[in-house]
Amino acid sequence: MSHIITRPSESHATPADDAIMFGSLKDRLDFYRKEIQYETTMLSNRTNAYLGAQSFLVIAYSSSMGNTHPQWGNFFSLVVSILLAVLGLITSLHAWSGIKAASEIIGHWYLKQTHLLQSQPGMSDVYDDSPLFAKRESNQRGYRDALKFSIRSPWIFSTLWIVLGGFSGFIHFVGVKL
Repeated sequence: MSHIITRPSESHATPADDAIMFGSLKDRLDFYRKEIQYETTMLSNRTNAYLGAQSFLVIAYSSSMGNTHPQWGNFFSLVVSILLAVLGLITSLHAWSGIKAASEIIGHWYLKQTHLLQSQPGMSDVYDDSPLFAKRESNQRGYRDALKFSIRSPWIFSTLWIVLGGFSGFIHFVGVKL
């Protein structure tokens, strides 16, 4: 009779396995904090790249709207401004998924860290005599407040691109002279 040999799944892991993997509670806390720092850096990089791309699109949009060429300026500003608005909207929607995923991963590691600190009351004094985290710093709301800018930026720019695209179409099709 043949047997398939497999590794035990994570659901079969024992506290002794955790002790071997992490060595100590401090090692586990350090691991969680490094993961939070890594994911926060990734989120920051994504947000910075997204905001840089959006700023260039806004500049290009403004330049296209200022085209005053007598023969093709109106058509150019209509087509290019609406295309840039659509491009800005599409990039905002695509950026949202990466930013949301990073913020969910950060939330996961914060939750694990909070559970560790709550289950081990002595963990807050690991590094020195003052508590490592106050209740205010280790709750769910604390890290979410810190991520609001990154999370909201794609929605703010999506709204901006819808308004600017609508504005471009309105002034060109209605014939409003400003």
